[in-house]
Formats: sequence, C-alpha cells, structure tokens
Amino acid sequence: MINIKVLGGGCANCKRVEEAAVKAVETLGIEAEFEKITDRAEIMKWPILATPGLVINGKLVCAGRIPEVSEVIAWLKA
Repeated sequence: MINIKVLGGGCANCKRVEEAAVKAVETLGIEAEFEKITDRAEIMKWPILATPGLVINGKLVCAGRIPEVSEVIAWLKA
C-alpha cells in the first residue's frame, strides 16, 4: 500500500493538495494510506521551505505549491 503524507497546518492549500492526491489515487484505482502532518516539528524534519508539502512513500515530491492531479499520478506511477 502506498503511504501519502500531506505536510502543512491544515490550510485551504493543504486541503487542495490532499484532494489532488485523492483524485490521483482514485484515477489509478490503487490503495493508499493518507496522513496529515500538522505538527510543525514533524514538518521541519523534511527538507521543506514552504507548505503545503506532499510525501509519497517517504519521498518529498512537492513543496510550496499545489500540484496538478496529472503530476501526482506520474509520481505515484514512478
């Protein structure tokens, strides 16, 4: 199962990143476990300068912006 983490304080942009990831998972028809990381100390463990961030299977793939669903699909396939 794929592990997806959304890094951020729970703002509107964080929710949009999560929505993009959910749509990508649904499009591919795969199973994924989602985690919301809102704790600032936990977020700072990642090499991230700005939230929101997206982590797929332990790899930071996007930070400081909202990815397109097509980008998330490509990252999930990789």
